[in-house]
Amino acid sequence: MRILLIGYGKMGKTIEQMALAKGHQIAGTIDHTNTETLRNYTAENVDVAIEFTHPEAAFGNISYCLEHNIPVVVGSTGWLDKLEDAKQLCADNNGAFFYASNFSVGVNLFFHFNEYIAAKMQEYKEYNVGIREIHHLQKVDKPSGTGITTAEGILPHYSNLSGWVADEEREGKLNIISEREPDVVGTHIVTYSSEIDKIELAHVAHSRAGFAEGALMAAEWLKDKKGVYGMKDMLNL
Repeated sequence: MRILLIGYGKMGKTIEQMALAKGHQIAGTIDHTNTETLRNYTAENVDVAIEFTHPEAAFGNISYCLEHNIPVVVGSTGWLDKLEDAKQLCADNNGAFFYASNFSVGVNLFFHFNEYIAAKMQEYKEYNVGIREIHHLQKVDKPSGTGITTAEGILPHYSNLSGWVADEEREGKLNIISEREPDVVGTHIVTYSSEIDKIELAHVAHSRAGFAEGALMAAEWLKDKKGVYGMKDMLNL
């Protein structure tokens, strides 16, 4: 499989190593130094693109891939105000688009259990629910995409919560606290607190390998498909 890596930072390099070890080819790599070379790639020389860049660049990269019939797996976060546009673009071009806020299999099991626990805990009004996410200092978007997905798994079960807010205690809102520390890959904690006790569900990533492995798995899975997909589809959750 010929893979185009759009974004060639730590994640892109980790995906490259794993892809080569599995016998795939790297059709090209794109970062901030050669963004103009994206136009050199089409469905003729790329089987699938994996996009891990910055919020301001993501939608343009996604649009290019979908308009040129390149299946695209997207791990960039912070651009979700354009998500519906991306889905429509995929439909208009009969393309293939796979988005996940986090490609780790463990994190997606965390999402699954998070929804289950929220459905149970909402019956116990004495517990207040909150989310905390901790990432490395280079993480530019707050809250993280994984933190937002976690919130989206909780909110449908709480009629008294009308949405989430970032780093703010507000009546009727689910608070997502974001912290940035050196050398933290990614930690997400859902807390249910009462005056008597506290219950926590947490996922702690030890390395980027799980994210890279999941993104490569998604690329292999997406290659011959059409439509919009996510980790729930691939993992059958």
